[in-house]
Amino acid sequence: MLFPALERPQTQLRWVKSLLSPDVLAPVIVGLILLTAWELAVRITNTPPYLLPGPILILQTLAKDWPTLFPSWFVTMKIAFTALVAATLSGLFVAILFAQSKWIERSFFPYAVLLQTTPIVAVAPLIIIWLKNNTFAALVVCAWIVAFFPIVSNTVLGLNSTDPSLVNLFKLNKASRWQTLWYLRLPTSLPYFLAGLRISGGLALIGAVVAEFVAGTGGAQSGLAYQILIAGYNLQIPRMFAALLLITVSGIAIFAALSALSNVLLKNWHSSAMKHEN
Repeated sequence: MLFPALERPQTQLRWVKSLLSPDVLAPVIVGLILLTAWELAVRITNTPPYLLPGPILILQTLAKDWPTLFPSWFVTMKIAFTALVAATLSGLFVAILFAQSKWIERSFFPYAVLLQTTPIVAVAPLIIIWLKNNTFAALVVCAWIVAFFPIVSNTVLGLNSTDPSLVNLFKLNKASRWQTLWYLRLPTSLPYFLAGLRISGGLALIGAVVAEFVAGTGGAQSGLAYQILIAGYNLQIPRMFAALLLITVSGIAIFAALSALSNVLLKNWHSSAMKHEN
């Protein structure tokens, strides 16, 4: 870089333009309008906080109870991220295995669907009983079950969507099965895999919260679900909404981070991430 001092303002200008783009401004404006309407409705109707707190009170409660809510948030996020990493690695491995043989895919794919269709609320108590000596592992397994299928399903679809003419070209050049997989089928499936990853990111967080509700764990290792339960029992509704706000913001942050990762990996070659002129 010959002129770093000139590059820096240009980078800052691009960031400002991206923040002021309609894609960012439109949802922010809509959100501010809805929050303002919510706050005004609560104040005009004199709704008591134990029925419905206003956004300002929720933010004040979040700031006041932050020393208690933050450790619980950290526990929930640790469960969700561990489950997401496990689902990503295992889902990618299983998808590659399915893509190597149609018989393997036909034999085992229905069991992957079974994991997706099994209500996690129904099986979570059994998993917690089986792993009663390691509650964290039990919660991770529950969240993994929820996050596993989208990665497998999308990646298998991507691996099977490779252009047959390109596959034949690799065969004509005597490429091995693993060379075809590494240089052709995996790059082709990358957009599908990243789409499944974005879905699984939110599902891992949902699975972690649901598993915490079922487990009902307390103490130093309690997550946000336990804080919501305790706040509900004690009619501390603003605190319950503050915990819900943390979960919602975390889910949005996970989706935004995975979307940014997808754009970085695909922006130079895939049409889904390339900017198109209107």
